[in-house]
Amino acid sequence: MTDGLRDRLVRAGVELLEQDGLQALTLREIARRAGVSHGAPRRYFPTHLELLSAIAREGYAQLAAEIRPDVTGEPREQLTRLGRRYLAFARANPGMFGLMFRHDLLVSGHLGLRGTALPLFATLVDLVDSAGTRADAPARVVAGALWANLHGIAQLWSWGSLQLATGEDDPEPLLRAALDAHLA
Repeated sequence: MTDGLRDRLVRAGVELLEQDGLQALTLREIARRAGVSHGAPRRYFPTHLELLSAIAREGYAQLAAEIRPDVTGEPREQLTRLGRRYLAFARANPGMFGLMFRHDLLVSGHLGLRGTALPLFATLVDLVDSAGTRADAPARVVAGALWANLHGIAQLWSWGSLQLATGEDDPEPLLRAALDAHLA
């Protein structure tokens, strides 16, 4: 098996996730879509969790590319753009978004998953620190609360709950309210 086949297995998993959702991500189905025997993925991914982690790592890389901070403007403006991109990523990639944060399904310390995810959080912490906060708490804690808000908005929006509860047809007011709640 070559590294090309390893990459093909991950790509097949990403495509399957996009098309059919998390429940479809079985080793057998990924192998079938990659055109290999059902046992072939085990050479690179001894467990199903390791393959899911490799697929999630692709999602984190894509999210990082999409939310890469635009360093123009004030930190709050940068946070607003980051929040918009985060919410847009969640709407455009619901299967991947769901997998990326299911640490119960992922081997977080393996395959560089933490090394891919934690720099995204560090970016958020730096921007929160630069923007100033309303809370008497470290920037890391406020960034965690803001991330939880953004993630909650993304998840509840995907379920249709926020549209029903708020009457909004765009998550922008919710993003602004979350930023207002946490930032000076």
